[in-house]
Amino acid sequence: MKYICNPINMEYKYQFIEMRGQRIISREAADPSMILFKGRYYLFPSMTAGFLTSHNLIDWEFHPLTGVPIYDYAPDVRVIGEYIYFSASNKENICSFFRSKDPINGEFEEIKGTFPFWDPNLFIDDDGRIYFYWGCSNETPIYGVELSAEDMRPKGDPIELIFSNVKIHGFERSGENHIPPKTPEEAEEIIHSYKKNNPDLSEEMLNAIRKYYTFAPYIEGAWMDKHNGKYYLQYSSPGTEYNVYSDGVYTSDNPLGPFTLAKNNPYSYKPGGFIPGAGHGSTMEDKFGNQWHASTMRISMNHPFERRLGIWPAGYDKDGELFCNQRYGDWPLRVEQGKMEPWDNPEWMLLSYGKPAKASSFEEGKDPSRATDENIQTWWRAASNTSVQWIEVDLKHVCDVHAIQLNFADDKINVSLPEGASLKGVGHQTRYIDERKHRTRWLLEGSVDGKEYFVIEDKSKTETDLSHDLVVKETGVKARYIKCTTKEIPFNQNACISGLRVFGIGVGNLPEIATGVTSELISDLDLLVKWNIVDAVGYNVLWGFSPDKLYHSHMVFDSNTVSIGALIKGDPVYVRVDTFNEKGITEGEVIKAV
Repeated sequence: MKYICNPINMEYKYQFIEMRGQRIISREAADPSMILFKGRYYLFPSMTAGFLTSHNLIDWEFHPLTGVPIYDYAPDVRVIGEYIYFSASNKENICSFFRSKDPINGEFEEIKGTFPFWDPNLFIDDDGRIYFYWGCSNETPIYGVELSAEDMRPKGDPIELIFSNVKIHGFERSGENHIPPKTPEEAEEIIHSYKKNNPDLSEEMLNAIRKYYTFAPYIEGAWMDKHNGKYYLQYSSPGTEYNVYSDGVYTSDNPLGPFTLAKNNPYSYKPGGFIPGAGHGSTMEDKFGNQWHASTMRISMNHPFERRLGIWPAGYDKDGELFCNQRYGDWPLRVEQGKMEPWDNPEWMLLSYGKPAKASSFEEGKDPSRATDENIQTWWRAASNTSVQWIEVDLKHVCDVHAIQLNFADDKINVSLPEGASLKGVGHQTRYIDERKHRTRWLLEGSVDGKEYFVIEDKSKTETDLSHDLVVKETGVKARYIKCTTKEIPFNQNACISGLRVFGIGVGNLPEIATGVTSELISDLDLLVKWNIVDAVGYNVLWGFSPDKLYHSHMVFDSNTVSIGALIKGDPVYVRVDTFNEKGITEGEVIKAV
């Protein structure tokens, strides 16, 4: 297979989390550090008790981690000489560094640290000097210091490098779509989804969540790269639980600054689509000179830190601006084992949005239509946990189907800790990472007429637990009906699917061009874009600081408005509204915001 479809198709580990007396079970992976080491790609995420390797950025193999602090957040890895260096976050205790020449088969050697830190990042310059960056707070900045190559000790005092500036940087503002709660009523609306999915949440837990959502933006997740002699210090904001979690970037001629905000900010930003979020990540050059960005995507329904991973094409333009292509950032993407064009449009279009769906059974409020609404925060839930439950989507006409993504959700899991397991401390939470082998088994079928069915993929005997599995048929299959029958689900819970997403080529013509596009600056940091409704599946609103640098995007369905709250005060803004349907994409005209 030559395709990926975010979130990354990997086994996400379950967490048993005790938070102020409340037990929550959900899957998590976040804060990915992705590197190339000895011809192989390595991916280290938070809370997976291990790491993944790949030869092609498509197929990932899991490896358990031993001898390093797997319960510390935001693992950082960097290649220094023949070693991979590892570190992770712990504000309460002194953090060590670890290194290994062979993380898959060998052990890690500990290098004793000298101070606590959170969200670490190592960087080795062309001259061999080593620098270290860290910080994760709504009060303190990103820090930097040079380290001794012999013992990894600081060679001076920490330097303050990046502070938040929400009066100038709209993208750093907290809240869904950068709209923070301003009243108790608004705060209650934000946590309502948690209460619906976890009806037994204690009042102590609810108060903790209320406080959590009133925090100022977090500045965190440092990552340094160097390109053409310039240093690119990347960081994330404003909070992982928001759809606007993003990565910004400052530049400098010196690894310890002073740093200046780059023109293209935030460079990684995905507020719309099936699964939003693109913050706290890493940028890497592959074997062929292509740039890739890996970062954190949000579900945040069972727990604020219920998260997934995404990978996107990235790069530096002719003026040295760092960018990331997330225009169709959760659709199938072809990954070439050679030089790639980072701004290519997707080959296959979304066929399943809003299509009729039916199921063997369902709970009230979680009917089959939730699997085709392009929202990972809603799902179909079977009314029973019997092994054979099914859901079927009617594409309404026979299509050339090329890819199907099956997104399994978790809902109301109530099981005990495994025998002999114990909770580990992580800040104000304690947790247990479930390293047991689970299985997600299913049968995927297609039909032209709804009567005679053929097998598209049979994973009824698989040993994997892939909650965002991708099935690709490069030559395509003719189908109108797509049916998934579940065979086995982790913890024997009721089957839940948040997205039975079908991609391919439909019938008809390209959509009409967007007309009547207007833009209105409603504040120094907010832009409202409107257009006339046309016959299209959806819209992609692109914008940027130059008409030829529309690097940002926000995908919407069933709407003819988008509020862009990620502006930088005083910078020009150019906008284009593209339309798309099952046949393809029609690009709009670029206008300057007024």
